[in-house]
Amino acid sequence: MEDGEDKENIIPPARPSSTPFPQQEIPEGDIQCMRHVEATDASSACSYTVAASTSALCNLPLEIHECILDHLFGVRLSASATTRASCAGRSKVLRGWSTALRHSRRRDVWELALVTEKWRQLIQERLYRHIKIKATRESVDQAMVWFERHPHLCRYVKHIEFWFPVFQQRSPATRTLRVLSTSNQQTPLLTVPQPGEPVAGPTYQTPNNNCTLEEVFGFVRYALPEACVLSLEGGERKKPPMVRQFRDPNSRFIPVLEKITTLVCKSQWNLIRTNEDFQNIAAALPNLTEWHGSYAKGKSKSYLCMGTILPRLPTHLTNLNLCLESDFRREAVSPSFWGKVCLTTHFCVGMAKAMPTLEHFAYTGRVCHTFFDTAASWSNPRTTRLKSIDIVVKNVCRATPQWNNGSGITDMSFILAFEALVISAVRALGKLTAVELLQIKFIDLDSIVPSLNPYFELKDNRCTGIWSDTIVEALNKARPTANFATKSDGLDDAVFFKDGQLLRPPPLAKPRPDSIKVSSYMTLCGGITIT
Repeated sequence: MEDGEDKENIIPPARPSSTPFPQQEIPEGDIQCMRHVEATDASSACSYTVAASTSALCNLPLEIHECILDHLFGVRLSASATTRASCAGRSKVLRGWSTALRHSRRRDVWELALVTEKWRQLIQERLYRHIKIKATRESVDQAMVWFERHPHLCRYVKHIEFWFPVFQQRSPATRTLRVLSTSNQQTPLLTVPQPGEPVAGPTYQTPNNNCTLEEVFGFVRYALPEACVLSLEGGERKKPPMVRQFRDPNSRFIPVLEKITTLVCKSQWNLIRTNEDFQNIAAALPNLTEWHGSYAKGKSKSYLCMGTILPRLPTHLTNLNLCLESDFRREAVSPSFWGKVCLTTHFCVGMAKAMPTLEHFAYTGRVCHTFFDTAASWSNPRTTRLKSIDIVVKNVCRATPQWNNGSGITDMSFILAFEALVISAVRALGKLTAVELLQIKFIDLDSIVPSLNPYFELKDNRCTGIWSDTIVEALNKARPTANFATKSDGLDDAVFFKDGQLLRPPPLAKPRPDSIKVSSYMTLCGGITIT
């Protein structure tokens, strides 16, 4: 172009119609290209900032931003940590802590905080709402430094979880060479491998840098003042070390956490072994209303320990979820450790003494009709607060010979004991007048017909599960407004026989009958071969 030509009269060529974007779009949101800002003058940069602040994304209501992030992150499973409403189905909410997962910390997730200023706060709330820290002094010190450098993140933490290692790898460099002296020669017990020789696998030892509960509670009190849910995972191994409560053996003080309302203890045997251990923790949580305790496997010590704690629960504790055995499989006979418990105490009686102060109760383990009989005798119909009961039966404890106390749908002795448990529960409704949800079920993962696992449920005055004339009569007396939806007399819809054998039901079979007559189980206990 020559110097004398008029540049304003030049018309640029039109873009072809096949081009998908004939006009250049202006980016929305608070994302700013620094190269573009630097290439323009101050006025253009100012106009770009104004356009970004008035973009459609920034002007959306906060609820829409929440829905967008829920779609990206997934629904927050632990969102009810601070806003749990009391309802009849509370027992299902109690069991939900085992599946309450933390949000992902992947780079493509937390980089979304750079989209807008609103998103930064919303995403940080999700990322820090539930955090998990290794309960070692090094990890806790690193977490303390992090929150000291970023104090605005402290208020986002609502659920704090600590897991205590039960072993640590022993480094070969730290091993000492010990020599066994004899009269003629010296035999080394540990030798350093020479080059080319195979190296032995790693060895492990008991950790020596785990925090005490005093240090854990002190960290939460100082760094996370808004946390309301505390999870402690003790770990599991053979002869596990117990988590020490006090750093100084002469000390008897654990920092008080007034905001904590829910305590979750996993592998609880390593955390609480005596009533004194629990009372020390309860004293440090004056506003505790919900306690979840679970054990890795069944032990006589866990039953005996809880048998001394449950009658002495604090009065402000209203929700209890206790899992003593989580192996959902039938038993040929009761294990030997249960005999030790029966010789010492009747666990069902001690557990029933905790019912007068509770509102929601969930339990997994061994139980019998004595539990409901004792709970009814200790409860006042005018003052009882118990609203929901959810029991998963491992086995029904009963005074029978060692060879006749198993479980399963083919054991008629167990079925009759389960019926006695349901009858006692129904009769207790006369005293437990506030109960709106009652669930009693037996789970056998190895059952050939899982839909026939006995169960009983009372919800909204509608009963489903096993029934008999005795159960119906007791229900009419204790809760006249409740009744069974249906009363089936057989198992035709749930089982399939061929040549005297019980066959596995097809995949599309009825999942679970609404009613099962107790006498119908005799069909499965008559010597029929199960294949």
